[in-house]
Amino acid sequence: MAAEQKSSFLQVAIVGAGIAGLTAAIALRQQANIHVTLYEQANELTEIGASIALGPNGLRTLERLGLNNAISDEVSFRGPANIPMIYRHWKTNEIIGKDLHDNVTEYLHRTARYHRGHLHQALLENVPREIIHLDKKLIAAKADPQDGVVLQFLDGSVVTADILLGADGLRSGVRTAFVPDFQLKWSGWTAFRAVFDTSLTDSIPDLPEDSTHWWGPDTNFFASRLGKNTYTVVGGAHANPDDPNAPFKDTRWDQEASVKLLRDKYKDWNPIVKGLTEITPDIRFYPNLSGENLNTWVFGGRATLVGDAAHAHGGAFATGGSLAIDDAYAFYLSLRSVYDATATQKPSSSDIHQALKLYELTRRPHAERLLKIVHAANKAKADTFASGTLESDEELRARAAKGSNTNWLHEHDVVKAFEETLRCASQATADSSDRVLAKL
Repeated sequence: MAAEQKSSFLQVAIVGAGIAGLTAAIALRQQANIHVTLYEQANELTEIGASIALGPNGLRTLERLGLNNAISDEVSFRGPANIPMIYRHWKTNEIIGKDLHDNVTEYLHRTARYHRGHLHQALLENVPREIIHLDKKLIAAKADPQDGVVLQFLDGSVVTADILLGADGLRSGVRTAFVPDFQLKWSGWTAFRAVFDTSLTDSIPDLPEDSTHWWGPDTNFFASRLGKNTYTVVGGAHANPDDPNAPFKDTRWDQEASVKLLRDKYKDWNPIVKGLTEITPDIRFYPNLSGENLNTWVFGGRATLVGDAAHAHGGAFATGGSLAIDDAYAFYLSLRSVYDATATQKPSSSDIHQALKLYELTRRPHAERLLKIVHAANKAKADTFASGTLESDEELRARAAKGSNTNWLHEHDVVKAFEETLRCASQATADSSDRVLAKL
């Protein structure tokens, strides 16, 4: 009887138990008639990485899901000035630009910064461990409109489901299964990142209380408090990505590095930056990788992607976490539009395909706008380093004064975007029906 009841549920397989996968699972589990299973290639639930920021968009979505434990000051840090980012001059330390919120009135919607592991653990608190299967490395996946999806893992196990959601990150196995020729490209930027106890900064006089980005002629430096008494610094180096001998060209994500690289790179910067490098205990490499737009996000009428698996944008504008969270929520809204909580039978294959297309139409244009900006910026930076010319001080100051102009990203309302997509889709269907009737 239990097996029969379970088989009447809509079966959703999520590959990847990171931020995107966990958020999707939490959202989908709001409906008792959706059965969710997560498959994670790691053999334990520890999130690698350093710091992560969530903008108002991601924070609002987590709040919609009732995840107050993931947005409170217990786990994250919000700057006292309510300024998402302050830009300072590399040498003089003077403020040369700011990013400001446009429409953020709620305290908990202000940009928040985390150790990635702390955010991951906060989300995990809302997902039953029994639905997460570890040590499951995907090696093949198939999707068919009538038959559903089949997943094959390295351990020899095979799983079937009604829908497959690829939430497995930058090097997505799900994406590879359906887009085998997809390639990631190094932008030429390699970040040197560290997270450590905030107490180590006590010896640095005049340390800014708010998150700060210092801009220099050939590199930048970021520093901020995070939640749970942690602190992060992010430096790095640019190189020509087309140079076969470029430094750091072959570094791996989360690879251990020598902290001397950080200290040498910033030894001539202002005393605060220099002081931060001197108290930093260790660093790790994070090469910046991105990919081209995908032609489609829907495969076989049954599979789709969220987060970095769908749009490998290289973490530009610190928006990756919020994008993934909003992707997951848009996927849930799209599925709910064809299969509500009162349904007693699974949606048809055409309904499932419709839901996945609604999700794609809601999120793909937003991601493509970002990727267009990322690709243009990467090309401009590569051209600059290939030519050997550096930005002048006047040009640097002018660029910082403009800010990032990315509130369209950080304050995006995914619910409004979905509702508009649904309205346009409904209107298109009605117009099509009217044309058919007119011919009768």
